[in-house]
Amino acid sequence: MKIYTKKGDRGTTALFGGSRVDKDDVRVNCYGTLDEVNSTIGLLRAKLGPEHEWQPKLHKIQKDMMDMMSHLARPSDCKKENPNPKPEDGAEFCEQWIDELEAAMTSKSDYFLLPGGNEISALCHVVRTQMRRGERLLVTLMKADHVDEYISAYVNRLSDLFFILARAEMDKMGVAEEKWQLFLYKRKKQPE
Repeated sequence: MKIYTKKGDRGTTALFGGSRVDKDDVRVNCYGTLDEVNSTIGLLRAKLGPEHEWQPKLHKIQKDMMDMMSHLARPSDCKKENPNPKPEDGAEFCEQWIDELEAAMTSKSDYFLLPGGNEISALCHVVRTQMRRGERLLVTLMKADHVDEYISAYVNRLSDLFFILARAEMDKMGVAEEKWQLFLYKRKKQPE
């Protein structure tokens, strides 16, 4: 089978189950953005090297994202069942990793930061912002069709995770964070 089918030459693509939609359909835009995120995670993994301690968990995230994208490509009225796993433990997985990372860091997550620091930290911020864009598109899709709740929770938590991964990298390398301002909830606790 050839990689090119020519079926998309007029601007449509097939969803799971065979129905066709425009390539700029919100569903395609949503899982396409998550595909972009997944590619950036692949770049991050390549930059980290094969022996880096994050590799197994990032690999799991990439596989989970492939599964989630396949489920997002299936409209709720599709009769065909999707046999791919549903990573329903994704949000909890992220929370556990976030907690581990934060416990090992020398400073708390109290500030909005200017993205950067070093190449790995900056790439984590790129993943974080791409994930937020994917999340915005996911919310639009959720207004048009049912999306399993575990997907929106996992996507939301992934952007939090990559913020903490960026911080953990800088902490480990002794790179100073460029702080912008305290998180809003921290500012409200400050005495007047």
